[in-house]
Amino acid sequence: MDFIQVDIIGLSTNPSSGGAYALVLGEIEGNRKLPIIIGSFEAQAIALELEKIQPPRPMTHDLLRDLFESLGAEVLDVVIDELREGTFFAKIRFIHEGEEAQLDARPSDAVALAVRVDAPIYVAPAVLDEAGIRSEDEVAPGEPLEAPAEPETKPQSELERLEGELDKAIREEDYERAARLRDDIKRHKSELN
Repeated sequence: MDFIQVDIIGLSTNPSSGGAYALVLGEIEGNRKLPIIIGSFEAQAIALELEKIQPPRPMTHDLLRDLFESLGAEVLDVVIDELREGTFFAKIRFIHEGEEAQLDARPSDAVALAVRVDAPIYVAPAVLDEAGIRSEDEVAPGEPLEAPAEPETKPQSELERLEGELDKAIREEDYERAARLRDDIKRHKSELN
């Protein structure tokens, strides 16, 4: 299976989120973003490495990197390969003694390791299709630059209202809210079918 390479666009938080962060991944050759809700510890681990800040003692992800190195294993990449009931799943793929292997991991832990070993991050197309959010500032090839104007007197359905809120959350780069709205839209669509 071909995977889609992504890069870390950023980490965002909302004061009302109770300590949760959104890890925002973006397609390298595309315009979709994938927000994944992660905990504050994992967000801190990713942010420290991105900013090249060395803590006084090794963090858990530093320990994992050092363990791979001491065993002579090389991390090839990390893949976010599944989305099940709103939960993302990932694999750390590595090579050890000439054999390829993989470990199941939470996406936040896999990404925290990837930034430490400079490994690429990939997402399964089905995951990005299901949970990705298209950047509003970029237009896909063949799409009109502007949506046709709708009459303002037309009442909005609940789905249209949610989609409007999603567009606004993306414009404001509130990816945690965008992820929640994406899930609400998906639930609403499944209820309509």
